[in-house]
Amino acid sequence: MALRTSGGGKAMTIDCEQTEHRRLLETLACSEAGRVKGFAEKLLPELGAVEVLKSRSGLVMLPMRDTVRGTDFHLGEVLVAEAHVKLADAEGYGMVVGRDLEHAMAMALIDAAAFAGLARERIGAFVEAEATIIAETDRQTLRAIEATRVEMETVG
Repeated sequence: MALRTSGGGKAMTIDCEQTEHRRLLETLACSEAGRVKGFAEKLLPELGAVEVLKSRSGLVMLPMRDTVRGTDFHLGEVLVAEAHVKLADAEGYGMVVGRDLEHAMAMALIDAAAFAGLARERIGAFVEAEATIIAETDRQTLRAIEATRVEMETVG
């Protein structure tokens, strides 16, 4: 993950801005909660004062797209944990499926640290390592599913 600072090294921007930020949040949300919490715990001494703006669980609508009709609809509600934090010069956000407020808070802390330009190399390396683990887990799942696939022939 290519991170660079701007504005005298204080504010952080992410190359490809929204795409990379989205990747950061998606990776942290899909990562094993214990690893994210552990990494955030190690960052805490470097963050200074942390103001918690939001820490709550709630329901959000799950949007889906009907590919035949090309219309959007809501499949239903999903329970999520959400956190929003503020450091001296940056804010961070985290949302995960389920009730794990600590995972959401850890995610928000890492997000804020990234935008503040703190521990950029360590955050980048952590996110890359997590993305690799997620990709390998997905590959193993797809291989397991493929092994159960049945070829059907239709008689016409």
